[in-house]
Amino acid sequence: MTRLFLPAAALLGVLIALMSFRFAALGLVPAFPQMIVHIEASRLAFLAHVSAAPVALGLAAFQLMPRLRARRPALHRWSGRIYGVAVFVGGAGALAMAPGANGGPVASLGFGLLGLLWITTTAIGIANVRAGNVRAHRRWMIRSFALTFAAVTLRLGLFPMMAAGMTYVEAIVWLAWLSWLPNLVVAELWLRRTPRPAAVPA
Repeated sequence: MTRLFLPAAALLGVLIALMSFRFAALGLVPAFPQMIVHIEASRLAFLAHVSAAPVALGLAAFQLMPRLRARRPALHRWSGRIYGVAVFVGGAGALAMAPGANGGPVASLGFGLLGLLWITTTAIGIANVRAGNVRAHRRWMIRSFALTFAAVTLRLGLFPMMAAGMTYVEAIVWLAWLSWLPNLVVAELWLRRTPRPAAVPA
């Protein structure tokens, strides 16, 4: 995973994070025309989400790279703090927007659970490292990363769905769940197959 997947995930995360910040030059509505309902109904929550979530996405894969973590522990700690704040701000914005999600109640529930689990897994991971349990911290942050990566898998799923003739609203009903559930399942399977290391002191 570390040699093949993480570099690719880091590249995709940075590219999509940079694309998300296009609103700084274009404005919110031109940058996110499909999200005009959110922009009008919950502008502050939307702005919090699109400002903070890309920061978390851009940092996520780098936080899991063992060599970078070993060589630059101070950088890992500080970027981890930034990641945590970005998740909490972006997740709070996502939770506020979820009830009005495109796609109706099914999409609202999917995105609401994503936001709740995103904040929860990250909070547990942070609590564990503060308690000195680095082993548990790493495992929970892998789950957090899987949920952060939903921003990538959503876009990778959206393009072929729309190319196949689905509207954005039709596709988002599916992607409200398919963007993160498979990620979390894969993370859990990987964690189960990976031997638990001995406890590492903080």
